[in-house]
Amino acid sequence: MKWIIRVLLLTTVVGVPANVMAQPTQPPVKPTIVLVHGAFAESSSWNAVIAELDKGGYRAIAASNPLRSVAGDAAAVSAIVRSISGPVVLVGHSYGGPVITAAANGNPNVKALVYVAGFVPDAGESSLTLSGMFPGSTLAGAIAPVPLSDGSQDLYIKHDKFHAQFAADLPEAQARLLAATQRPVAQAALAEASGVPSWKSLPSYMIYGSNDRNIPPAVMRFMAERARSVKTWVVEGASHAIMVSHPKEVSALIEDAVKAP
Repeated sequence: MKWIIRVLLLTTVVGVPANVMAQPTQPPVKPTIVLVHGAFAESSSWNAVIAELDKGGYRAIAASNPLRSVAGDAAAVSAIVRSISGPVVLVGHSYGGPVITAAANGNPNVKALVYVAGFVPDAGESSLTLSGMFPGSTLAGAIAPVPLSDGSQDLYIKHDKFHAQFAADLPEAQARLLAATQRPVAQAALAEASGVPSWKSLPSYMIYGSNDRNIPPAVMRFMAERARSVKTWVVEGASHAIMVSHPKEVSALIEDAVKAP
């Protein structure tokens, strides 16, 4: 009788598929990081940040922000988010802040928002209204408007003012390259009111420089506190081009957002 029981037990164990007996745990999927540039910049402004993230094995996509309207630009970024099957961390610089705020809505795979010297608007606020909330911005005096055929305007930063205004903590030669490759923003986009603020339901992180001349640090401190930023990092002496001048700090904050449960 005993040998029959042993045979039955052996048959039962041998007959169990290996994948049922030992289920290996799959490592969690790392979020994809979608980087959204702001006004007077373009996708390559994220190059140094992407290089840092790559060292940690993170996949990053630098979206091309049309800079035409908050709603339209957010739709373009949202399409990228929807094409990604796993979790996403959205990162926005400057005017890219309102864009990621809108783009996160309706996309449940977005797990966090990171604002890099970026606007964090509430409903009804615009980049222009926020930048003027506290004194300190010198952007208005550096702008070169270009009239368009439809009666609207594109805005550039004057080349001879770009270094001091946008990238004062970078070498002059590098600032000249940024000035030459800057993309204009539609004036109407900066004045467009934001809709539902996704940062009220998503964890947000913020990094900015103490020497930002586009968005006063007081404005960014106010927005970070209002959004209950999980982590706020103020980089002493950094300019508005903080993602170019301080990529290690920016990528470190992004990694904090990625690794958060």
